[in-house]
Amino acid sequence: MEKVYIYALAANLSFAVGVQFFTHYARRTSSLWVNCFKAAVASVLFAVTISAQGGFHRLGGGYAALFFLSGMLGLGLADVLLIKAFSLMGPGRTMMLFGFQPLVIGVISYFAFGQAVDLGKVYAIFFFIVCLFIFSLESFKKHGHWNMKASLFALSGVVLDALGVLITRYTFNNSPGITTTEGNFYRAVGALLLFALLSRFRPFQFGAQLKALSRKGLLWITLGSAAGTYLSLMFYLNAVRYAGALAAVSGIAITGTLFASAFECLVERKAPSPYLLAAFAFFLGGMSFLF
Repeated sequence: MEKVYIYALAANLSFAVGVQFFTHYARRTSSLWVNCFKAAVASVLFAVTISAQGGFHRLGGGYAALFFLSGMLGLGLADVLLIKAFSLMGPGRTMMLFGFQPLVIGVISYFAFGQAVDLGKVYAIFFFIVCLFIFSLESFKKHGHWNMKASLFALSGVVLDALGVLITRYTFNNSPGITTTEGNFYRAVGALLLFALLSRFRPFQFGAQLKALSRKGLLWITLGSAAGTYLSLMFYLNAVRYAGALAAVSGIAITGTLFASAFECLVERKAPSPYLLAAFAFFLGGMSFLF
């Protein structure tokens, strides 16, 4: 179990580094472009890793489709919504709303895998709702509106990400010969398929935006994608695959919140706001009920 938490901790640290780059470039381009780029980088890195590990193993068409679906949900739609929330409310505040994910995963795991759920943990919902109110109040004081759109983007992303994780776990359970790296590759390709489809209905000018980047900008977003997607997924899916309870793995998301908030303050060179500190106190209260 200690190995599982080390994997989850490393995943959160890598993701917290990556989201700083995702936030910056999403504000300059778009959430769709950033997600498509990072999925492309991750696909290439996963393919290279698989080749170095000896190549692909046989996988049934149905289970490949499930990996693609989990990638479309978790790395596609979920990340588009989350990165949009990053650009609207900042990485630290968005990651704090990931406190809802253990609840979502715990409830769905109860029905999908028969894992027990402590109904007393629903009290944590109250604390997370207070977090939402504090963030909305902060926005109202600063901008004159409640910015509920950002919270809805974040929460919708959390739910879709949880569904992607559960589909991935189910597929791994039924495909014992498939490595974690192969599962990550199929998920990244699934996300690219989604973006290719979306580009037909809502063009985001992938090539033009790519050419507009400077060499320095291209280097930074590539490094951010490698950390926030490739490394993060490598670590996190190892934790998901070998964990006894998915909700327990997602519970270590508190470290991701700490990392993201700390990096956000460093990048923006400012101290945490009183609203962020108050929300974090309620976040800790909610996590105490969950675990």
